[in-house]
Amino acid sequence: MSYIGRFAPSPTGPLHLGSLVAALASWLDARANKGLWLIRMEDIDRERCKDHFSHLILDQLSRCQLISDQEVVYQSQRTHIYDTYTSQLIQQGLLYRCNCSRAQIWSARLASTTGSPQNTSSFAGLVYPGTCRNIPPLLESTQAHGALSEDHWLGKSFALRIKTSPQTLDWWDRRLGPGAQDVGAEVGDFVIKRSDGPYSYQLCVVADDIEQCVTHIVRGEDLADNTPRQILLYQLFQHRPPTYMHVPLVKNKDGDKLSKQTLAPALDLDSMDKIIQTMKSAASHLGLQSTESTNCSLESLLQNWTHQWSLINPLTSPPIDH
Repeated sequence: MSYIGRFAPSPTGPLHLGSLVAALASWLDARANKGLWLIRMEDIDRERCKDHFSHLILDQLSRCQLISDQEVVYQSQRTHIYDTYTSQLIQQGLLYRCNCSRAQIWSARLASTTGSPQNTSSFAGLVYPGTCRNIPPLLESTQAHGALSEDHWLGKSFALRIKTSPQTLDWWDRRLGPGAQDVGAEVGDFVIKRSDGPYSYQLCVVADDIEQCVTHIVRGEDLADNTPRQILLYQLFQHRPPTYMHVPLVKNKDGDKLSKQTLAPALDLDSMDKIIQTMKSAASHLGLQSTESTNCSLESLLQNWTHQWSLINPLTSPPIDH
């Protein structure tokens, strides 16, 4: 079986230990299965993502000997691809315009329930109440060749949402085991294109993985709840989903996930000694052992970790037809 994996960081800052763990895990899985490992820059949000961070991340990965087997792909250069995939959803009558602000969605959701949403401190987890569902479909907004017409977007400030329906999606995670979610009930109609312009993470990641023929995804556990939405899109695009594995997160002393929001420090890779120690820390978090030899090269460490990974994380999980 052919194997294609990938690491897809958002260049909003330098890599920290948490992101290195995800990169190393995906690289080791590809190497253990004699596959390809790709790097994709998820820089579709041009306000948050910066080119100099893309260059910095690639330099950090290169110092750690984690190098893409193919040319690096940049989402900011692939809008035409996302247009085409969005047009497929429009042709199926699944997308509608949404003019609701977050405050309006919050108010409508409160009015439609007897109590308050469980998460009252954040907008996250709030199911969209379907306020704009009756707006006519966007079928008239596509050109004959299937791409979105340019004048459809200019000057527009609405989001595009996808219609969901009650349906439980099942999947298998190589580490977490079986999962299931009713996307319509637990997530609702989610955004495909934001009102401020960029396409959503859900649409872009599925389109990119299909276009790059990605077969296996190894990523951080914080992204596990995205899986059912992405499987739903795979179904709508009539494409088999990849195999998923979500690895443990690196957390700070307060128990929070290491991230730019929690001020995670950038990797210190100024010398080979620091690189090796940093890589050993990442490998240890993944349950891999390191030699104590002071003169052990990074190449030999990576070879040893690849062997250990193949023993600890074999591709033996039962496949699921979606």
